[in-house]
Amino acid sequence: MTPSSLSTRLTLFALLSATTFYFLYKSRRRCLKPLKHLPLNPNPRPGKLFFLTQTGTSKALAQRLLDLLSSKNNIPFDLVDPHTYEPEDLPKESLIIIIASTWEDGNPPQNSKFFVNWLADISTDFRAGNLLLSDCKFAVFGMVPVGEGDVDGGELESVFEGWSEKVVTVLKGGLVMENENGIVYESDVESLESDDDDDGEGGGEDIVDLEDIAGKGPSRKKSVNVAKTNGKLDGKREMVTPVIRANLEKQGYKIIGSHSGVKICRWTKSQLRGRGGCYKHSFYGIESHRCMEATPSLACANKCVFCWRHHTNPVGKSWQWKMDDPLEIVNTAIDLHTKMIKQTKGVPGVTQERLMEGLSPRHCALSLVGEPIMYPEINALVDELHRRRISTFLVTNAQFPEKIKMLKPVTQLYVSVDAATKDSLKAIDRPLFGDFWERFIDSLKALKEKHQRTVYRLTLVKGWNTEDVDAYSKLFVLGKPDFVEIKGVTYCGSSATSKLTMENVPWHSDVRAFSEALALKSEGEYEVACEHAHSCCVLLAKTEKFKVNGQWHTWIDYEKFHDLVALGRPFDSEDYMALTPSWAVYGAEEGGFDPDQSRYKKERHHKSKR
Repeated sequence: MTPSSLSTRLTLFALLSATTFYFLYKSRRRCLKPLKHLPLNPNPRPGKLFFLTQTGTSKALAQRLLDLLSSKNNIPFDLVDPHTYEPEDLPKESLIIIIASTWEDGNPPQNSKFFVNWLADISTDFRAGNLLLSDCKFAVFGMVPVGEGDVDGGELESVFEGWSEKVVTVLKGGLVMENENGIVYESDVESLESDDDDDGEGGGEDIVDLEDIAGKGPSRKKSVNVAKTNGKLDGKREMVTPVIRANLEKQGYKIIGSHSGVKICRWTKSQLRGRGGCYKHSFYGIESHRCMEATPSLACANKCVFCWRHHTNPVGKSWQWKMDDPLEIVNTAIDLHTKMIKQTKGVPGVTQERLMEGLSPRHCALSLVGEPIMYPEINALVDELHRRRISTFLVTNAQFPEKIKMLKPVTQLYVSVDAATKDSLKAIDRPLFGDFWERFIDSLKALKEKHQRTVYRLTLVKGWNTEDVDAYSKLFVLGKPDFVEIKGVTYCGSSATSKLTMENVPWHSDVRAFSEALALKSEGEYEVACEHAHSCCVLLAKTEKFKVNGQWHTWIDYEKFHDLVALGRPFDSEDYMALTPSWAVYGAEEGGFDPDQSRYKKERHHKSKR
């Protein structure tokens, strides 16, 4: 296919900091003023000039810009093919320029699919945090506006020439803008002057926010054409309205039917590349590259302050929507998951062996979003997963005690214990139920009656719930969980519904100290068993059950579990436990990182507060 046979669009944009993806949308809502010329860094790291190309047009343009920058203006740059570049090196860069052509309905060219997908995923992945790419040397949020040129329209050459001149002007210290805090924003004065309103209705028609490119912000160039009312089938509402579907799909979720979803986890991709698994790999022996993250209910009964979706999913106190068949949900989830796994073929580090293993998921984390236990056919869905010998970790938000009592055995059952007192639980989880505390307590008590592995999951939010060691300890007697997972909250950016900041994120040393104090309070009933420093996560385990002859057995014998389920007789968590490897044990030099994996350490510029 040639450029003349289709409408090929060329998008040109420059980033002086990857934090643009989060901040640019908000920057245009603030008062800006002219700033004097900026001095360049006297010893800059060479910038990276990427070309995203299908037929070679972008590469040729990138070469022209490189000549203009390096030869004529002595501004050092490296020309980079994204296919050979490791995206995880982006936090090390100080200056990035991307010349990109879209291809076939706006899709990225073949040489850049992994690069573009990585950017899109990381911009919406709460586990990465919005500050992942904040260590760039220059705090500039949008060097010049996005430029667009149409190959077929014959305007490409002139548009590119004008845009290149703007890039060179700014790099050499040309006019930029700043607000009262000294933060630098866009440099195109005319475009800013035309966008002088705060309600988003006027001006700015020629500017595309980079959040739109990253898949985060609502596009002001064209709005999503969706209906405002629920569709109906058989007289029952659809849980996922067109608006909700558009928001979730923009965040990378694959919607199943009318109320379920699946999404590939960044740890799945990490272990596919041989770069280590998540904390569940360290604590329980889960193979992250064979793990499917899904939910049969996108709805939830809480609106937690640390919700990484910023509440784009529905909420409700009972099931009031159309209900899809559990077999169809499982079939579709596996199909969508394997399609996402196939897209990693050819990605650096992904071997054929790991790819083939990834195409056959052996574990399902029913914890993606929402409240999976709300789904009326949750037992049938769990049965279908177990029939395929896919293990199950199910997370509930402790608001449906009767559902917990009715739940069939799952491989591991979690209850989120986000706070230890009524007031703090209301402030953090913001539950819909008026009797939320009673439901919370009854949920913990229901956990005590389960014979399979049970877990309290604590998310520490500094300034909110990190001082409640005594209160948390008192909750242990209610549910007698096998394990207690303690994890620091991940900062996902502030929103209208959440005002958390980086000050609310505990260090791993804080999580360790809290975990040790909690274990001490238990007077030997629980001990600190494992840690995964990368996730800022620590595991307490019940000593008399899982510490055998001085060795921890927190891992799971998954084949034994499936055999026990197939027998149909009662069994206990001790019947399918396995020895924990030495590298995963608390205090090990590896910090919970599997030595069989290749560790990839990012370059950090900030100082630890340990």
